[in-house]
Amino acid sequence: MEELLKYDHVDISYLGQPAVQDVSFTLGPGEILGIVGESGSGKSTLIKAAMGLLGGEGAVTGGTIRYRGKNLLDLSAKEMRTLCGPELGYIFQNAGASFCPIRTVGAQLYETMREHGKISRADFEAKALELLGRLGFGDGKRILTSYPFELSGGMQQRVGIAAAMLLNPRVLLADEPTSALDVTIQKQVVEEMLLIRETFGTAIVLVTHNPGVIGAMADNVLVLENGRCVEYGKTREVLANPRADYTKALLAAVPKLRR
Repeated sequence: MEELLKYDHVDISYLGQPAVQDVSFTLGPGEILGIVGESGSGKSTLIKAAMGLLGGEGAVTGGTIRYRGKNLLDLSAKEMRTLCGPELGYIFQNAGASFCPIRTVGAQLYETMREHGKISRADFEAKALELLGRLGFGDGKRILTSYPFELSGGMQQRVGIAAAMLLNPRVLLADEPTSALDVTIQKQVVEEMLLIRETFGTAIVLVTHNPGVIGAMADNVLVLENGRCVEYGKTREVLANPRADYTKALLAAVPKLRR
């Protein structure tokens, strides 16, 4: 099976201190990998590294991160820009915060698409409305003409997820997409992301502190404790028969969502 994304013995530091140590995993087409752990365990740091989002204080100090065989750590900023969006999509923890409050959602999404190629406003609108419709949004036109503050927090998050799919990336990296949402909206977000996989064949890396969300979505799971992988395998097997005490504690502490 093709390996879309492969982390091989990756080490990451912040301000010279280890944040992630010796983490490896692979992601194939259409797979969902869940990365679970407490706050500060290195989950978000791990996926930010693939997008070049560590900032000046963070650095990958060991290992490789390969996308379709290319080591992302060796690519120039220009080469990364061609990958981010059309090949690698990213969902931020608070998607609503990434929208400008004084511009309509549609204007911002149109600008994003134009950064990756010429497209008319009419063609963009047709594509956006088709995407929103396929993902179960009942009134795509209203969403595109709305300002972010006119949408609820849950709807902003769902629109942020849909926006990441406008360029149809092969891999979607999702950083805590269900955090700070009530249970009903969490369920809607989970269903939307599963629909993305079903509709587009998108592979997803899902970062969360909630094993219940992992159980509802992921094919495989990687458990991080203090920047180290303590378990990695098929989700059903890991959740049913956890080996690490840390995994057992997570499962005992957090409510579960079911498929």
